[in-house]
Amino acid sequence: MARALVVGGGIAGDTLALLLERDGWAVTVAEIAPAPRKGGQTVDMRGDSRAVLAQAGLLEQALGCLIPQAGAAWIDAGERRLAAMPVEAFDGRGLVSKEELLRTDLARIIHDAAGPGVTHRFGETVEALEDRGNRVLARFRTGGEEEFDLVVGADGAHSKVRALRFGPEEAYRRPLGLAHAWFTITEKPGTPGLDGWFLMHNAPGRRMVEARPGHPGQQEVGLTFAAETLPSRHDREAQIALLERTFADVGWRAKEFLAAAREADDFALDTFDQVHMQCWHEGRVVLLGDSAWSASPLSGLGTALALRGAAELAAALREHAQSVPAALAAFEAAMRPRVVSAQQLPPGRVAAAAPKTALGIWFNALVMRTLQARILRPVINRAFAGTEHGRTAENQSAQAKTAAVG
Repeated sequence: MARALVVGGGIAGDTLALLLERDGWAVTVAEIAPAPRKGGQTVDMRGDSRAVLAQAGLLEQALGCLIPQAGAAWIDAGERRLAAMPVEAFDGRGLVSKEELLRTDLARIIHDAAGPGVTHRFGETVEALEDRGNRVLARFRTGGEEEFDLVVGADGAHSKVRALRFGPEEAYRRPLGLAHAWFTITEKPGTPGLDGWFLMHNAPGRRMVEARPGHPGQQEVGLTFAAETLPSRHDREAQIALLERTFADVGWRAKEFLAAAREADDFALDTFDQVHMQCWHEGRVVLLGDSAWSASPLSGLGTALALRGAAELAAALREHAQSVPAALAAFEAAMRPRVVSAQQLPPGRVAAAAPKTALGIWFNALVMRTLQARILRPVINRAFAGTEHGRTAENQSAQAKTAAVG
């Protein structure tokens, strides 16, 4: 039985582990977190996300976890709406879909679907990788070493596998100039409701405060601001202090969210980056998901690319069962065009997501309202119809998201 090591137990890693197990592989998943990760915000079920989950037999479970959505709205500090985009906008291809679920629910569904052929090792990662003929020797952080027929780095934009095999992160990271904190808050008596709306409040200086529906009694919060570097991921106090300085004079619910950030058990903060690599594989080691190609949250395609990448890698290994290197080359040939398309953010995408000035905030809302005007609907529909051949449904929805914010 072929043995695979998947480093990283997120959406990409666990999906691949599930699919490989079904093809007869014995899979070990090494995840640095002490337990399955919680948190993350909503996942769009359009396009590739839906298709891969259907292929894996998990679509109905995912659809059973949908979070009711009304749409997205841009608001001022007093919560007066400057612009709004209901889920019906652009024939359902707008910023928010009627079919969205929390990332934590999707991760749980995929994780729980694994059978006895998948072994999860939490609190674990690799410290060294060494080629041994037709196998790769992996030395683990907690001690011990094992040989595998395939090693997959699905450990995110700050990938340890990538650093070990391909070199330092700085060689591949392309910062986009923004950072984003996200976490969950529990509603209390007096907490303003959302009624299914994703609310966004922009403030001058490329700052945005946002809240969107979560599980009943909860809201998913985001704080976006201009930054290319951040305090250590292991220094939460320094991260919170940075947020407090940055959002000290921002209105709407910023103070409430800053206080909640200190208590949130799923708090995370990172920069908006892309990862660009000329090759994702070497020998029997391959990168998958954000480790290989992060398109950044601004693309709207992170989960879809993770799911599709896992499906394509599993399919290539199935088709080229006698040659892992040939399978990895076939996988990259299949995924590269999708990734290139997803990483091509339109000019001004960052400025549109987080305008620098009050005038920019006003103009952004004006553009969003204008694009939804009845007179422009035929033009918008033709723009969707004219997207290049091979562009998938979720690429089209991402195009609508870009149009919606500038």
